[in-house]
Order: sequence, then C-alpha cells, then structure tokens
Amino acid sequence: MAKQLPYPVLKEIFDRFQAADPEPKGELEHVNAYTLVVAVALSAQATDAGVNKATRGLFQVADTPQKMLALGEEGVIEHIKTIGLYRNKAKNVIKLSRILVDDYGGEVPSSRAALQALPGVGRKTANVVLNMWWGHPAQAVDTHIFRVGNRTGIAPGKDVNVVERAIEDHVPAEYQRHVHHWLILHGRYTCVARKPRCAACIIRDLCEYEEKTL
Repeated sequence: MAKQLPYPVLKEIFDRFQAADPEPKGELEHVNAYTLVVAVALSAQATDAGVNKATRGLFQVADTPQKMLALGEEGVIEHIKTIGLYRNKAKNVIKLSRILVDDYGGEVPSSRAALQALPGVGRKTANVVLNMWWGHPAQAVDTHIFRVGNRTGIAPGKDVNVVERAIEDHVPAEYQRHVHHWLILHGRYTCVARKPRCAACIIRDLCEYEEKTL
C-alpha cells in the first residue's frame, strides 16, 4: 500500500484527468434512474459489457418498475441469464421493483439510505446511482478504484470504506463529482491489475507505485 499523496500532488493528478476527460461517463447503459439502479445491481461480479448486452433487450420491454413487474421473474431471467448469479439477481430486480411501486410511486429515491434498503442494492450501488443520476459527489469504490487508490497513493486504505473516506477527505472538492469515473476508467484501461500500462499513464511521474512497468 502506497502512502497518502499530499494535496498539491493530488491536485495535479486530477488537473490532468480533467484535462484529458472533462466529463467522464459511466459505461453502464441506462435510460432513466430506474434502469440505472437495475443495471448497477446486475453488474455485481459481472462486466459492464456483459450487463449492457443483457439489458439492451430487457430495457426495451421493461424500463419502469411497473413494466418489470409485468414481465415477471421468469421473463427477467430470460433476458439476463448470460450474467452471473442471474437467478438471485432476477429475484432482487422484481423485489426492488415492487418496493419502488408500493412505497415510492414507481420513482427511484434520491436518498442513500432508501437506495441501500432496496434488495440487491448495497452502498456501492447506491453511490453509483447518486453520482451518475443526481450528480452527488458520492464515491463508489469497486475493485478498480480500490486498486488504483492503493497502488498510486491517491486514496490508500485496507478496505473499500477506508478508501472511500480517503477520497472524500483528501481529493480536492472541485473534483469530487468525477473522481469515481476517472479512477474506474483509469483502472480499467491503464492501471490494470496484472501489468499496469505505466508507459501510457498520464500520472506516471506522480504515482507512488514502485514496480512501474516499462
């Protein structure tokens, strides 16, 4: 685990990320807040590409909780059976859709606590929805962000909660909204797990990682 980088270095890092990609976007396809919740819930232990492939057809027929309930659990399964843990995920999609209809008039709540109370929606999923749909500076720490945070010194921590707090406490406020996507994309395409692409990295000279590749 690298040591926490100081404020001036973090500011330079995120200046560079911002210059390279001023408006980073998540890669999960969705058409509204509801389909975003479903897509993120389905993405647990699955790739965004795999989820997108499954949900394109699903969201064409069920882009609201009411339509999802009409489709039913077996109908959901038919669309998402290429995704890992699809049976349990289908159950959760139907359960969360029922709660949204019964308790929220079919609308997705903008409260982290309310989102986390939905079946299949944990803190990470809630933070993704808060960030991507409502623009809140919420930090959803996945495996990419955990790796990049610890490897670079941007946000070191022994678990995802510590890394989340490190981002909130140390990254300059003006970058908080987009930190989530910058770090995910950096971890997905440059600072990859097995052999990071250090030669192509725009923050290579600022990073604390000792085993940089050529």
